[in-house]
Amino acid sequence: MVYKVKCMDKIAPRGLAALGQNYRFTDDLAEADAVLVRSSSLHGAAVGKNLVAVARAGAGVNNIPSDDFAQRGIVVFNTPGANANGVKELVLAALLLCSRDIIDGVNWVKTITENVPAAVEKGKKAFAGREIFGKKLGVIGLGAIGVLVANSALSLGMTVYGYDVNLSVEHALALKNSVKAVNSLDEIFAECDYITLHVPLTDGTRGLLNARAFSAMKDGVNIVNFARGELVDDADMRAALESGKVHRYATDFPTEATRDMPHAIVVPHLGASTEESEENCAVMAAEELSRYIETGTICNSVNFPSLDAGAFTGYRLAVLHKNVPNMIGQFTALLGGKGINIVNMVNRSRGERAYTVIDTETDPSETAEALAAIGNVYRVRVLS
Repeated sequence: MVYKVKCMDKIAPRGLAALGQNYRFTDDLAEADAVLVRSSSLHGAAVGKNLVAVARAGAGVNNIPSDDFAQRGIVVFNTPGANANGVKELVLAALLLCSRDIIDGVNWVKTITENVPAAVEKGKKAFAGREIFGKKLGVIGLGAIGVLVANSALSLGMTVYGYDVNLSVEHALALKNSVKAVNSLDEIFAECDYITLHVPLTDGTRGLLNARAFSAMKDGVNIVNFARGELVDDADMRAALESGKVHRYATDFPTEATRDMPHAIVVPHLGASTEESEENCAVMAAEELSRYIETGTICNSVNFPSLDAGAFTGYRLAVLHKNVPNMIGQFTALLGGKGINIVNMVNRSRGERAYTVIDTETDPSETAEALAAIGNVYRVRVLS
């Protein structure tokens, strides 16, 4: 079977190649079975009834209506960690740029019209900075990127404090023992000379750094935000920069508000813009799509639970449905009534949504429509 894929943005060739021979690309979103996307918005997009999966080559999915797609049985994937090293390296660069007045110094040198060496020796004191060695860094959010930043900062001689109320076992194991885990943001605010953000944007984190937070910080603190622009209240940040409470603010999210902030280092959204990161994200997104389409395995979905369906012989039903009582009972009763023997079944749930994979001895295609008609079922696919 050939599956049609719509690329909403330019996707690295290695990612496209990772899909394999069973995939063809289409310019028509309405006929696509799957979508690969980076920054283009799918809100309000006219997707067709064949669309079963969307994969974002990146971590954030604010450009995808994930909840709406879930109701239509469309699985949305992202690629957490694929661009982590690229972002980590830029965060480390931002820490140095906040400490040493490199940018202003470079620009000043370009203004010198004669006797450059003498002028430099006379005026360079205006751009003297501080070293990050021995300073305290607070890492808010210890996911794939935050862990890499924390570990690297230790190697640079910083004392590192880490905060994450949802620290996973995987990331906890990757975190070096020397990172000081704290249970309160106020402890980071009070102790740290540098603070870097690595949390997702939610209703609870929007405006996380605001006037109240700044008032609890050290005078002259440096703040790095390469996570999401909305994590920082722009008006309060401007006031903190103007007063000197915040020494430097490095952000990867240029807006009309951040562009002209005094003492701000505004980077043109380069966090994951490396050749390596783009390739890693593209390959990971393509592999997530193909595994789901061909075997039913879900990994790194933002709107359905993860489930490793494994290999199969014969036939497989992949059922996306609401997480309510008696769904499994209805599935097995319907199949049993049709004389279809179940050889393996796996079910996973997350919140209000669930996913069930059923392997059968005989072709269940004639029952797919009846399964899909059961209340609270979003989509049924038959794989063979």
